Amino acid sequence: MQQLLTDKSALIHQVTEGLQNDSRKASIFPAGISDSRTAAAVLCLLGFYRNGKRNAPQACFVFNKRSLKVRQAGDLCFPGGRIMPRIDFYFSLWLRLPFFPLSRWPYWKWWRAQRPLEARRLSLLLSAGLREGLEEMRLNPLGVRFLGPLQSQRLQMFQREIYPMVAWIERQQHFFPNWEVEKIITVPVRRFLDPAHYAGCRISFDAGRERRTARSHEIFPCFCLTEGSEREILWGATYRMVMNFLELIFDFRPPLPDTLPVVIKRLGGEYVNRGK
Repeated sequence: MQQLLTDKSALIHQVTEGLQNDSRKASIFPAGISDSRTAAAVLCLLGFYRNGKRNAPQACFVFNKRSLKVRQAGDLCFPGGRIMPRIDFYFSLWLRLPFFPLSRWPYWKWWRAQRPLEARRLSLLLSAGLREGLEEMRLNPLGVRFLGPLQSQRLQMFQREIYPMVAWIERQQHFFPNWEVEKIITVPVRRFLDPAHYAGCRISFDAGRERRTARSHEIFPCFCLTEGSEREILWGATYRMVMNFLELIFDFRPPLPDTLPVVIKRLGGEYVNRGK
């Protein structure tokens, strides 16, 4: 498994095959996505990056850390957002041209032949994710290889259904975050395969009594990334996307939260109210 994480071609092949085999099982893109105000797409980004100057490049997840100017400030997430039907429709047509992300995906012909309606929805969601990636972190759409879709995830604090599109960043090493993003964080996939990095996350609201509900006493599974004196916590829908990916591709399941140490994550009132 560790060798796979340093072999780009083998990893891309395994991810592409695994995602396609999973998506064959059932319909994953329901009708009405383009007109839904609750549907959104994200790019589950992977690429080869160095974890330290002396280390060889290895497979990493690429996350955005949300800035203090937006909702859910401080959270790690993948770039993405809601569909803009008119813009994303025309962008999706561009993606189907020869040598562009969808035409280079080995299963695009299968989707168009076997699931034509879902293929259109998939292209619309991928377009939304790539557009948001360009806006949020100056991700080059032409330097992205589409690997396939993951099962959707529902946000528990907001009325939103998230559709993850897994993509591989070919060569881009530098990103330029906009005002929505504090910084870009790359995390080696191998760290997610180490049970020592997992914990239970207890949410503490600092927004007054209206937020001090039973949810503030619930323990959520999370992944902890510690670099020097800084600690990042991955939890919620993005955590579930990553766990879905790891189970599907590596047959990995994280430890149960009740067997792990507990960390506290404090959320202010602006966590859910800012940016509305």
